[in-house]
Amino acid sequence: MTDETPEYGQDEMAHDLPRAEIVDRIEWLTAQCVGKRVIHVGFADAGFRLEQGRAGRWLHGHLHEVAGELVGIDADPVGVAAATDDDFEAYVVDCTDAAAVAALGIEPADVVLAGEVIEHVSAPGLFLDAMHHLCKPEGILIVTTPNAYGLINVAASITRRVEINHPDHVVMFTWRTLTELMRRSGWDHTRTVTYVPAVRERGNRSRLEAAAVRSIVGVERLLGKLNRPFSADGLIVSAKPSD
Repeated sequence: MTDETPEYGQDEMAHDLPRAEIVDRIEWLTAQCVGKRVIHVGFADAGFRLEQGRAGRWLHGHLHEVAGELVGIDADPVGVAAATDDDFEAYVVDCTDAAAVAALGIEPADVVLAGEVIEHVSAPGLFLDAMHHLCKPEGILIVTTPNAYGLINVAASITRRVEINHPDHVVMFTWRTLTELMRRSGWDHTRTVTYVPAVRERGNRSRLEAAAVRSIVGVERLLGKLNRPFSADGLIVSAKPSD
């Protein structure tokens, strides 16, 4: 006998959002890792490490300054090789393969930080399953990812008919879809904050476009002060292993 598919009504379509605040992503994340054993998943920031380093925003470098112990794991062999050459502890692994992650034999961590990585993987549920092999029973998993409802993309789609996305992204999350996926993979939500992106150099954008992006970021910060933090372009969700 199989379970029947539940019937849903309109009342089940609306989901209350938790209380949250807008934070500086790097400052907030490093504060969670002070003095702790940390495993940073997707640390290499493939394709953007040099740019992030020049801007002083390579997260792994900031974590190295505060963590008691720091381990990096990533599917990018070039990025891992560069990190080990710089005397970081780092390993290459497909983080959607739970058996491969377990086979690394890494001591579990107080904090497992999956920073801007889940949106890159084709099997995010399997990715979250594998994270259990890295986290202590009393530890926390922190997932950061772009917010599908962030204002920058909404404005870009309306005004310029473009979508702003990393070339390697394959999925976008809202708060509800991310926390539900985490629940299904054995993680209990504990806290949510949001963040606005750092505005980088203009590149090929016009001065007008760059000014527009800065204006939208300012609006996101203002809305955060008005208790509307989910207009921001980034989500940070913390969870603990389910009992």
